Amino acid sequence: MSTHPRGVFITGTDTGVGKTLFAAALIRALVGSGLRVAGMKPVASGSQRTPDGLRNADALTLASAANVRAAYETVNPYCFEPPIAPHIAAREAGVAIDVHLVRRRFDELAREAQFVVVEGAGGWLAPISATQTLADLALALEIPVILVVGLRLGALNHALLSAEAIAARHAKLVGWVANQLDPAFERSAENLATLEARLHAAPLLHVPFMTHPVGEAAVSGEAAARLAHALLLR
Repeated sequence: MSTHPRGVFITGTDTGVGKTLFAAALIRALVGSGLRVAGMKPVASGSQRTPDGLRNADALTLASAANVRAAYETVNPYCFEPPIAPHIAAREAGVAIDVHLVRRRFDELAREAQFVVVEGAGGWLAPISATQTLADLALALEIPVILVVGLRLGALNHALLSAEAIAARHAKLVGWVANQLDPAFERSAENLATLEARLHAAPLLHVPFMTHPVGEAAVSGEAAARLAHALLLR
């Protein structure tokens, strides 16, 4: 087991842009490369009541893809029922989201894993308290960032603003993923070329539009494996 576990923080240009789809595919690919891999969803809203307590579908997807097992509360320390902004959900639940607790849970996973894939909630600057955002949480984990860009009208502005905000916080953006959300997105190729030029890199992965995405299987296993290999070499 590595004494210096590696990880990556998956953020997005918005909610619903495919962060979980991509994160699960990456976990599967890393597992396929022979690593012990854990998934983590530090903060989640929009959860269901179960006999075991609140459970979030995204967190369960990541945990299912991983081969390092952990208590649900370790994988998803902060779980809220209403599908609303995390800081509002936390306030209504009377809970203060503590980035230091998230770091401790991350370290617990990292002690058992060689790589931890962490998925954010919403976008890079989604608030988690009156003063902090998901950016503060990502920085507390001290891991690089991958930005998932939902290709639809507005993608250019959302992606460039997100990349600029990530750079402003001195986080390491190791790459971006293009996820085709709208099949009718006009000039998709031209928008993709603009993003490549402005972000100074081709996407690590380009996920085509899928009418009925089925979990991580919707992302090409070969493409995800190439990405996993590239991450391990960084």
